[in-house]
Amino acid sequence: MNAPLEVLYDDGPCLVVNKPPGLLTQAPQGIDSLEIAVKEFYRAREEKSAEENLYLGIIHRLDRPVTGAITFARHARAAKRLADQFQNRTVSKTYWALVEGTLDSDEGTWIDYLHKRHGMAQAIVVPEDDPRGKKAILHYRVRGQVNGATWLEIELETGRTHQIRVQASSRGHSVLGDSQYGSSVAFGPECEDERDRAIALHARTLGFRHPMRDEQVVIEAPLPAYWPALD
Repeated sequence: MNAPLEVLYDDGPCLVVNKPPGLLTQAPQGIDSLEIAVKEFYRAREEKSAEENLYLGIIHRLDRPVTGAITFARHARAAKRLADQFQNRTVSKTYWALVEGTLDSDEGTWIDYLHKRHGMAQAIVVPEDDPRGKKAILHYRVRGQVNGATWLEIELETGRTHQIRVQASSRGHSVLGDSQYGSSVAFGPECEDERDRAIALHARTLGFRHPMRDEQVVIEAPLPAYWPALD
């Protein structure tokens, strides 16, 4: 990771950062990831060497081309308490997306059944009676039109692989820049490696209970500079 870590919230064992595009949340050894950058952040602050063991709880993930708020935990107790909130769906998450085309309604709910293809980082919509399918629900609201695209605010009720991307694409409204799911519109800085490209999907807000105190935390992640101005 070349750019410095953008810290949005740093309190006790909780750290929320603004994930850049083109970076995996977690990756096998030898491949760059956000996990590595966060561990380096803690090692530098705590003056730990690379040889010393350092615990980092990865609570949730964002897709490689997606940006925005993502949280980590510095010790296991905090990690479990945060993970339980995600598991019990008491965490609030809002995404912003720019999608192709114009939607029929200014707000609504999308319900689909998704299947993550075996051995591939890709999901598809399957019929409701397909035993491989997992129910996927999201709620959207149109916030405006921007350069011919539609600006959506999205709340996830479930958290399936590539959920927003595949549900939008299946309705003819691919996220800008998301060539994996049918977008033909370029978005973000040009990159030699297609895997480093950004798409117009951003984890805008993240809300949770602080794992060590009875306190609600709500974080807002600034948009990357290459996004168009949104009013």
